[in-house]
Amino acid sequence: MIGQADWRAIGTGVRLIVLDGDLDAARVAVERVLDEVDLAYSRFRPDSELMRLHLSRGRTVPVSPLLARAVGGALTAARRSGGAVDPTVGRALRVIGYDADFDTLAGTTRALELRVAPVPGWSTVSLDVAAGTLRIPRDVELDLGSTGKGLAADLAAAAALAASGAESGVLVSLGGDIATAGRTPEGGWRILLAEDSNAPSEGDGEVVAIERGALATSSTTVRRWRTTEGTTIHHIVDPRTGLAAATPWRTATVVAATCEQANGASTAAIVLGDAAPAWLEAGGLPARLVANDGSIVRLAGWPEPTGPEPLAPEPAAPEQAPPELAAPEQAAAP
Repeated sequence: MIGQADWRAIGTGVRLIVLDGDLDAARVAVERVLDEVDLAYSRFRPDSELMRLHLSRGRTVPVSPLLARAVGGALTAARRSGGAVDPTVGRALRVIGYDADFDTLAGTTRALELRVAPVPGWSTVSLDVAAGTLRIPRDVELDLGSTGKGLAADLAAAAALAASGAESGVLVSLGGDIATAGRTPEGGWRILLAEDSNAPSEGDGEVVAIERGALATSSTTVRRWRTTEGTTIHHIVDPRTGLAAATPWRTATVVAATCEQANGASTAAIVLGDAAPAWLEAGGLPARLVANDGSIVRLAGWPEPTGPEPLAPEPAAPEQAPPELAAPEQAAAP
């Protein structure tokens, strides 16, 4: 038997699917994890540990295990991507207008003066995991959005499985970034790829199935807004310029062992642009890239569709809801 719950938390849609387990207990566990994540590293609440850390910039300070884990994951993604993913983009995001939860930001216009300048760089951050300490320079603002939501999905899936029962299976989607744990429905977790999170799970489009692991999508077509001058800006920053990435890809979807890794890789693919296919192939990361003209590139073992080539949807208009995958199809329990 499969149970499902949907709600909103940490500024995005949450979907929890439980196979042969206790859905209510799993939801409580997921809600607890998301509350802990929000308090640890949200950039949009002044009482989060991350925002309080910014008050101690330039000094080495103790940090919680959760924040240390999140920062460590972000630094790993930065190293693996050659800096295409960089947690020191916080100030750049604030300057281009992404200074509030997107549920609040969507539908607004901003008067902005944009200047090209590289971000300080991930190597300026000093994390000592053994000592539980962190130091960021005075001119650095951290943002963990490129990996933090994926980590949250991984932690939530693990907690949901522990709460729902060891013989169950769970899928957690946070704004379309998907982590799984435990048993898998017959045929795998079937996921409809869509730029519109409201697309019905039985709708038209490309469907993939994953037996284990995780899947994450980054997109320039949503989480974007217009300045008062009419310029459209999206939320993925190129660390080389400090501005929204100029990229041939409007969507990048990546499968990896963890959602944290998939989240970082999909963001890196957007930033790397023309270099993304070779980087993804070298890393053995199955990926589906949708170009700005709607053409689709599948890499590193991503399966070709068995039916007619699906048409990529038109890009969403600015000021839309956050990017999410459509609901996983509820495959029958084995």
